[in-house]
Amino acid sequence: MNETVNALTDEQIAALAEHVENAELKAQDITKITNEYPQMTWKDAYDIQWAIRARKEARGSKIVGMKMGLTSWAKMAQMGVETPCYGFLADYFSVPDGGDIQTDQLIHPKIEAEIAFVTNKPLKGPGVHIGDVLNATEFVIPAVEVIDSRYENFRFDLKSVVADNSSSTRFITGGMMADPRDLDLKTLGVVMEINGEVVEVGAGAAVLGHPASSVAMLANMLGERGEELPAGTFVMTGGITAAATVNKGDSICVRYQGLGSISARFV
Repeated sequence: MNETVNALTDEQIAALAEHVENAELKAQDITKITNEYPQMTWKDAYDIQWAIRARKEARGSKIVGMKMGLTSWAKMAQMGVETPCYGFLADYFSVPDGGDIQTDQLIHPKIEAEIAFVTNKPLKGPGVHIGDVLNATEFVIPAVEVIDSRYENFRFDLKSVVADNSSSTRFITGGMMADPRDLDLKTLGVVMEINGEVVEVGAGAAVLGHPASSVAMLANMLGERGEELPAGTFVMTGGITAAATVNKGDSICVRYQGLGSISARFV
């Protein structure tokens, strides 16, 4: 990805940030923004995302973590991309384990089972690798991400997704914390149930071969912008399973091998 050039003006980036964020806040879908701005670069896309982040912070929202998306090799090949994408997590995205998710605040939600890392040392790219990540991890914890693309009928390209904060909308954490050195994160299994029926199963290796690779990649991508992952950052590493569609009235439960389970209801 060429992160170094802009094709859009500062005014266009600010206007697109407002447009895309309003789609999220009002739960109204929009057409993919590259239709109107086909010249948009990767740097433009991330600049729009960072502008949305600044808008939220200006209104008093806190950024409580980061997430990676498109972290399976198969999904990257399918989308024709070489690198996953990242997004930020705002405080109001957080839902307690066993809690209710208001479906009418979302457009077409899906859920993914993930492993989250909480760091205890800063990580700054370039050159961050798995060993650095494991050395800088306080604990890992199960997480369920609710993703919700703001683009109608899921018609989008990756630049539009990045500008839409990589489809971030809600997340649930729960289960048990663990030291990653005590786990084989590659073989750690997850089972996702909707209304008591198993819909997806997977293992940690689905995330770039090892979930810590995802955190390393995030630190390296942020490094390209001169940013770092501060100590104490909560990072969701990407879907272990395929994303499953959820509807109003659904109850979900995701079980993590040796780490308990997470549940929620879509109301």
